[in-house]
Amino acid sequence: MIWPYVVLALVAAGRLAELAFAHRNTRRLVVDGAVEVGARHYPVLVVLHAAWLASLALSIDATTGIVAGWLALYAVLQIARLWIMLTLGRFWTTRVMTLPGAPLVRHGPYRFLRHPNYLVVVLEIAVLPLVFGLVWQALIFSVLNGLLLWHRVRIEAAALAPRQAIEKGTS
Repeated sequence: MIWPYVVLALVAAGRLAELAFAHRNTRRLVVDGAVEVGARHYPVLVVLHAAWLASLALSIDATTGIVAGWLALYAVLQIARLWIMLTLGRFWTTRVMTLPGAPLVRHGPYRFLRHPNYLVVVLEIAVLPLVFGLVWQALIFSVLNGLLLWHRVRIEAAALAPRQAIEKGTS
């Protein structure tokens, strides 16, 4: 059965498309005066996500079953990711970028959560391995990703703090 490979190929293609979109947005933001914050952690993030996909590719074969419920949840997560990307538009990137003077996004999923994209990523890292019944990959990569995102959220919060203060009128 080729379905496990099809699912993984679609995920990988989606990630590559996101990286292209993010790269384009990053270039445009830099031209507009944005600066990257916490760049040192970015290569670790890329390696972690590549290792996650590689571990799945190495763990599945033609006999690997697909758990439909987990696959449905993963599909819902992709819809949420698209909503986030559409909400952020030109500001969506895989790097921590800040554009001084730009208003903070407070609509779409950002009405409900401060970091909806990170929630989606946390869930994706856990759910996709479960689609294939790979509980250990879900656990291991969830822990590693959680540690990295904890660090990243702190970087992002520090980068956005001056803009939040301006919006609140406390600068």
